[in-house]
Amino acid sequence: MKYLFLLGCSLAVVSPAWAQEKPDEIIIADLRITPPTEITVIATGSSQRIDQTGQSIAIIGAGEIASLQGPDITRVLERAPGVTFTRNGGLGGFTGVRLRGSEAEQVLVLVDGVRVADVASPGGGTDFGNLLAGGLGKVEVLRGSNSVVWGSQAMGGVIALTSREVQGVEASAEYGAHDSFDGSAVAGLAGDHYALSLNGGYSRSDGISQAATGTEADGFRQWRIGGRGRLDLAEGLSASVTGRYADSRLEIDGFPAPNFSFADTPEYQTTRDISGRAGLRYASDSLTLDGGFALSDTRRTYYDPTFGPAANYATYGRSERADLTGHLALPSSLALDFGADSEWSRFSTLFDPEVTARLSSGHALLGYYGDGVTLAGGVRVDDHSRFGTHWTFGANGSVAIAEGWRVRASFGQGFKAPTLFQLLSNYGNTRLVPEQSDSYDIGIEKGDRNGALHFAVTAFRRDSRNLIDFVSCFGVTTGICTGRPFGTYDNVGKARAEGVEVEADAKPSERFAVHAAYSFTKAVNRLTGKDLARRPRHALTLAADWRSPLHDLTLGADLLLVGDSFDSTKRIDGHALVTLRASLPVTEQFDLFGRIENVANSRYESVAGYGTEGRAGYVGVRARF
Repeated sequence: MKYLFLLGCSLAVVSPAWAQEKPDEIIIADLRITPPTEITVIATGSSQRIDQTGQSIAIIGAGEIASLQGPDITRVLERAPGVTFTRNGGLGGFTGVRLRGSEAEQVLVLVDGVRVADVASPGGGTDFGNLLAGGLGKVEVLRGSNSVVWGSQAMGGVIALTSREVQGVEASAEYGAHDSFDGSAVAGLAGDHYALSLNGGYSRSDGISQAATGTEADGFRQWRIGGRGRLDLAEGLSASVTGRYADSRLEIDGFPAPNFSFADTPEYQTTRDISGRAGLRYASDSLTLDGGFALSDTRRTYYDPTFGPAANYATYGRSERADLTGHLALPSSLALDFGADSEWSRFSTLFDPEVTARLSSGHALLGYYGDGVTLAGGVRVDDHSRFGTHWTFGANGSVAIAEGWRVRASFGQGFKAPTLFQLLSNYGNTRLVPEQSDSYDIGIEKGDRNGALHFAVTAFRRDSRNLIDFVSCFGVTTGICTGRPFGTYDNVGKARAEGVEVEADAKPSERFAVHAAYSFTKAVNRLTGKDLARRPRHALTLAADWRSPLHDLTLGADLLLVGDSFDSTKRIDGHALVTLRASLPVTEQFDLFGRIENVANSRYESVAGYGTEGRAGYVGVRARF
């Protein structure tokens, strides 16, 4: 009852966006936001209307993000079909996001255009536990392989996160279960020839025990700051800069003696993330050029006070990237998107000396963008200092068949370069070759998900080969295990993921909106015929929001249904999670909000042996000036 009381008394966050088919702007409470509808950058690397691509893309805008409340970014991502995730414990725990049954490390993640994968981790993936929703203005999710444009890691797809740009100041704070606090702020100013936005925040929680059998809570805290700016230097020429810094501390559990089973321990880890990009952009009627230099730097340090104050393990990963992309408008509705880049990466650990690699690439994508018909095809070549040259191809198209309806289809190849850990650590294998995939999908779609009416059905398949896995050398001293008593990495895997995605959105009035996203994904190991671990076949998200005539009180509900899966040899039962949300503008400057997560207090797992949060309530306030 106390959670119902909190929800009833809480006054609101920003109301959701009630967009028309092609709105000029949307209103969240009294905040006006230019919507991201119809415009994507992850299809070709340049700004493009979403109906001009045959690829499967979901765009989630600032209004929808704000309406969901809280720092947990997975609650935003699960709005897109084909997305599933696993988390080691509570907020801040390692969180892997998968697209269409891919490995989490096969999803390329961009924050304000910067690749933020941890190149020092064994799989080179992105930990979404360190990416919180504060300050976000737009999320784009591309499902399916797209390495022609994005290169290494884009086998499962691409997730692009973009921070908000505002005029004025906004701030929010919420408090709730597990003594949790989340505060964030965004401030910005803009003129005809400049724009600058800064965002920052602090989140903390006493958390829950990472070990499902544990009783000691494992806490999390993070400081973060970021921003983006633009300055016009001359007609058609502008300079831009983006940056992000996050400092996190996460308490974790381990395998203490004498049983060496997963249980409560005093261990913890610290993570420091730095990323940013500085660049120049030239734009004319026919030609757009965008060049810059980007940096991503991640340091993780692990401590076990049982054995003293010194770190017992540490990793350091850094990538530096120079890039140039362009868009050239050609006669007869043709256009050429092109680019070249070079990336230098390095990694070291407490036990591995620093090693480096270079990856240089070039790509071109020629497209026809006619009235109701689009068709594009391209090629990419990558040269890696460790394994040599790799070619990638892709094509996609879209055909309008009726008012607002179109058929779209795409073929894309993906690849993922072996990580420096897999190549050159104490467990490394210098003979590794890239993981590769061929991805196909075809679908029919009406409108876009930010319009008044949207419906889409997509069938897909992805075949992957040369997948890299760890090979145990226990009791084996010959072949690949020669001189590798503890094991090594090898290209030993093949997989297939296929299924269907359905998405529907309706806004029958300016006060009522519903959303549904369902995916059936069958992901199997083609060598054994068994399902891949941690891949539920079914995932469904349902949501509804109603803005009442009573002082614009907004009520929302979300239902997440996830099917059965398995982890190692353990079956993981499916689960259902319900979230209730409420929001109410108090004045033109202030809103109060609240929500209850996991209303039914469901007991479930997404990773075998790791705990998950039960019922939890939160209340907060938002201000803008």
